[in-house]
Amino acid sequence: MRNRPDGRLKVSEDIQVKKLLTISVALAGVAFSTATMAADIKPAVLYDLGGKFDKSFNEAAYTGAEKFTADTGVAYRDFEIQNDSQREQALRNFAKRGQSPIVAIGFSQANAVEKVAKEFPDTQFAIVDMVVDLPNVRSIVFKEHEGSYIVGMLAAMASETGKVGFIGGMDIPLIRKFACGYKQGALAVNSDAEVFENMTGTTGAAWNDPVKGGELAKSQFDRGADVVYHAAGGTGIGVLQAAADAGKLGIGVDSNQNALHPGSVLSSMLKRVDVAVYSAFEDAKNDAWTSGFSVLGLAEGGVDWALDENNEKLITPEMKAAVDKARADIVSGTITVHDYMADQNCPF
Repeated sequence: MRNRPDGRLKVSEDIQVKKLLTISVALAGVAFSTATMAADIKPAVLYDLGGKFDKSFNEAAYTGAEKFTADTGVAYRDFEIQNDSQREQALRNFAKRGQSPIVAIGFSQANAVEKVAKEFPDTQFAIVDMVVDLPNVRSIVFKEHEGSYIVGMLAAMASETGKVGFIGGMDIPLIRKFACGYKQGALAVNSDAEVFENMTGTTGAAWNDPVKGGELAKSQFDRGADVVYHAAGGTGIGVLQAAADAGKLGIGVDSNQNALHPGSVLSSMLKRVDVAVYSAFEDAKNDAWTSGFSVLGLAEGGVDWALDENNEKLITPEMKAAVDKARADIVSGTITVHDYMADQNCPF
């Protein structure tokens, strides 16, 4: 068949070659089109104090950005502020360079986002943990109290002393929202439970003081607590270390911190900042960007608790069943977790 004298095979081969060339050109065109589309999005992340490797809040944002780049090949820029005065400057520099969307991590970015977003109305901005009401800003807030309720239940069920603790970072309503949900969850399990509460400070430095976090944890252990939950960013690294050193249990926050001290971290309250960042980038890339604000709780997959090989031996079947039921009841509305920020009050 290869050497037929009528030449038909040669014609057939020519046709196949032309088809392959046509397909190659078409694929090249698709690749060029995709590259062109990708070039249209220049995402950026501005981290809050504590830096992108705080193993907690900021690092969750970093994880989301990294996953987006891994999935799409689209690079992003980021910046770690060292002081409050850099917020506005960093946002404006990003905008001047054509970065968009620009995701600002943390409530403290609100004033800077509001000012710079007005200066660059055609740039897409997003902010986590605060609402900025502008047509080019997406605001993402979470129901941290719901996730905190769940780990509060776990703390009370794991405690042998009936005393558990909470250590916050900066003393602000948002962190008291974590504390109140945690306390409500603990008391739902044990109405006689004692819940200790300490805040690290009143400035941004409270997010990055692991030494003080460890000291506060030790003071709570000295008072009888045997499980301590932190919502303190980088400061919480000291809390978890102190728990491990004392043979007690810590509870992580924002990112899954179970692996920091396997067997000593009871669980982590997951706050899916990674999903918020990824979604902002993805929506901009797909020309599906929306402004306004969204509230992410258990029902939306915005908060949850972490169970993996690092803490599975600490979670009994009874504990898991109890929190699974509570989780379902919160989603259905059967259980209402009090939101401290709704009235600046914790009734528990």
